[in-house]
Amino acid sequence: MASQDVPKTCKVITADTIAKGLLAEVKETLAKVQGPNGTEPTLAAFLANGDPAAVKYAEWSKKTCEENGFKFDLRTVEKDLLEEEIMRANDDDQVDGTIVYYPIFPQNPTHDQYVQETVELSKDVEGMRHKHLHNMYHNVRFLDPPENKKKSILPCTPLAVVKILEYLQIYNPILASGNRLFGKTITVINRSEVNGRPLAALLANDGATVYSVDITGVQLFTRGQGIKKPRHQVEDKEGWGLKDCVPLSDVVIGGVPVESFKVPTELIRDGAVCINFSSYKNFDGPVIKEKAAIYVPSVGKVTIAVLLRNLVRLVANRPSKDDTAKSVIQAKSEAFADD
Repeated sequence: MASQDVPKTCKVITADTIAKGLLAEVKETLAKVQGPNGTEPTLAAFLANGDPAAVKYAEWSKKTCEENGFKFDLRTVEKDLLEEEIMRANDDDQVDGTIVYYPIFPQNPTHDQYVQETVELSKDVEGMRHKHLHNMYHNVRFLDPPENKKKSILPCTPLAVVKILEYLQIYNPILASGNRLFGKTITVINRSEVNGRPLAALLANDGATVYSVDITGVQLFTRGQGIKKPRHQVEDKEGWGLKDCVPLSDVVIGGVPVESFKVPTELIRDGAVCINFSSYKNFDGPVIKEKAAIYVPSVGKVTIAVLLRNLVRLVANRPSKDDTAKSVIQAKSEAFADD
């Protein structure tokens, strides 16, 4: 067969493959942070919306927690009682982290934001409290400058995509930390406050040129020419659409939560990396066969691994009951020091 007749192959990388390495890191770091007398950290999960997708996510989380040395305490509550139950968890020393499955009030997003702020900062495993979000957008890594002993928490799904890009070696380890996406162009199709916009900010803060796309248009996220700014800047790209930014992109990330949306295959450059974080497939089969060099069809299991990673960080941020062991103190300060 002539070389030009050999079909192009795309490497499909599953979330499960990537999650395994992260979970091993989580278990190792937890053992270092807790020392020899550690107990299983407890994650309290609140389900108040009856959403089948949230129920499935809770089931995956429970399984992953129990397989990796964590307790998963699922609490199904009525919407009207949710605030009170979250505050009880805030005061419960047996609860190390709290997750709430959203949306609770889909017709009133402001109410969901209020619920997010009800979670104690030190137990916010999702990184959705304003302090954590402020730090993320301003490219601040710590909660307690100048001591810099308590790492800020990043939202789970955006951080999961970052960890996937690290696994795929899209990040350049030769460059300085914080600049390792310099030279990469990425399109993120979704600009929700929970996933798309935080992801664009994280990638731009790490040096990438990021096109953030939603139904209102395209925004450009960068740290300025030559990544000289300390945090990302945002510029509206008037008149731009997918046809303008997808062909420029080394990586295309789809997160549109509707079954009908597909990234136009003809726009994707040969050899691009395509990642889908929507619950629906944003990429058609031809993308895999004809265009992409690497395709990640889902991120859910990596998100759960990152959830546990965040929980370990919350444990590391708290004063230990016995911080006399120098090795434990050192492990706390170095826990997941890369982000």
